[in-house]
Amino acid sequence: MARLLLLFAVVLLPVVLVNAAIKETPFHIRGRVYCDTCQCGFETSATNYIPGATVRIVCKQRENMETTYTMDGVTDSTGTFNIKVEDDKGDQICCTKLVSSPVADCKTPDLGRDRSQIILTRSNGAISNLHYSNALGFRKEKPLAGCTELLKKYLPHDEA
Repeated sequence: MARLLLLFAVVLLPVVLVNAAIKETPFHIRGRVYCDTCQCGFETSATNYIPGATVRIVCKQRENMETTYTMDGVTDSTGTFNIKVEDDKGDQICCTKLVSSPVADCKTPDLGRDRSQIILTRSNGAISNLHYSNALGFRKEKPLAGCTELLKKYLPHDEA
């Protein structure tokens, strides 16, 4: 009986320790912020990525939608943000959302591309610390010249 208990402890202890270490490891959320230069609602070959844009992670309780966590981040020279989140958010609803753009004629959040839901729990089986957000977009006030021709590449030939 003592050997069985010892064997059980030897097998179970590493699992418990690894699980505890994983829960204490922070998440890193990565994504990009772009300027929709053709006002089409998605990224194209004319898209510019925005350095210095502010992005916020917001988590809310599922039951009452009360905000429980916020953390801001700023994009680097490539328009990429990396935000560190220390805690597992369990069953909370979390998203990345646009806050501001430093580009004068590209400050309006593009509806439908202004936020992205993210998962901040390890209870779903995901083991990676790095989680990705969909790209977030601001909309340019006036489309660039040449956007009509560019968009023809994205349409079926019978609609062009």
